[in-house]
Amino acid sequence: MTLEVLDRSQTETAAQAAPVRAKPQRLSIIDCDFHPTVKTIDELKPYLSKRWWERIQTYGLRPRHAFVNGDPYPKAAPRAARRDAWGPDGSQPGSDLAFTQQHYLDAYNVEYAMMAPLYPSGQADQDPDFTTAMVSAVNDWQLDAWAHQDRRLKASILVSYEDPQSSVAEIEKRAGDKSFSQVLLLTRTNEPLGRKRYWPIYEAAERHGLPVAMHVFGYSGFPVSGTGWPSYYLEETTGHSAACQSVVASLVLEGVFERFPDVKFINIEGGFGWLAALSWRLDKHWSRLRAEVPHLKRPPSEYLKEQLYITTQPMDEPETPRQLIDLMEQVGMDRLLFATDYPHWDFDDPARALPRGLTPEQTRAICSENARQLFRL
Repeated sequence: MTLEVLDRSQTETAAQAAPVRAKPQRLSIIDCDFHPTVKTIDELKPYLSKRWWERIQTYGLRPRHAFVNGDPYPKAAPRAARRDAWGPDGSQPGSDLAFTQQHYLDAYNVEYAMMAPLYPSGQADQDPDFTTAMVSAVNDWQLDAWAHQDRRLKASILVSYEDPQSSVAEIEKRAGDKSFSQVLLLTRTNEPLGRKRYWPIYEAAERHGLPVAMHVFGYSGFPVSGTGWPSYYLEETTGHSAACQSVVASLVLEGVFERFPDVKFINIEGGFGWLAALSWRLDKHWSRLRAEVPHLKRPPSEYLKEQLYITTQPMDEPETPRQLIDLMEQVGMDRLLFATDYPHWDFDDPARALPRGLTPEQTRAICSENARQLFRL
């Protein structure tokens, strides 16, 4: 058997004649739910007065919540985190900037990430004055530790939402800083978020052109069910989607969307499979009971289609992928915002989460373009 050996010139000629295969471009992601946290609460000390720092040292954090004396996360998933998200030095998931850049921002081609600090944030502590001090401190920390260190990271304006007056002051303080992308509330508040006591927050957001994001969880002091505290973590976490539905219904029926037509609202981490059915039910009941809410000039679903965005995470996963696409079309491909929930254990991988069958245009809209337009990036 004779082996034919090409000389250097022949090899180069063959290489030049071969078709050039371009490397596939990775999809750019604008992640609408990233959770940074502190390595230790000492990181917040520079942003708190002596009074409030001593208060933390003496009394700790006291949120109005049934889990105040226990961890709200099961031991099977400490800090609700991915097992590989702990820093190389054992630091809290989402607390090490360099590791987060490598493990998350670079690894998943994240163009921008909307930060949603959850704990410790001080939102809805038993002491409202302490809450005001804490959210301001966390806002400063977001800038210094994250947003000013990496342009891909966009901060959220945390507010003491049970104290609308101080919330407005915090929005006024931060709104001119382009490092902030949105006002951040939680879904389980002391009263339904449509109530007029919260309207000054929406008025301030509208005045500054800021979206209002509502992340699941919260420290209302009330159980997630309509009767009492659930027995299991499983009930608690499943109940968050029901809490989201109550918030959306409150906003539209109390007239928030009618009163503040330029405010865009974002529901985060409550799933989206329930939204189409809720819209249908609201329209059905409104057609019979509309005399009770004369401030609504149109069917509820029309307000939702114009002013409500909703994140994809946690992604609904029916056995038939086409059913998920049908559901996404009913919600509106232009209303969906991609979210990973990094560094939590139910993280949605951008390369795996979306169903097959979406068009390239739909995929880009969900992964980045809807958020780009909403946040004016």
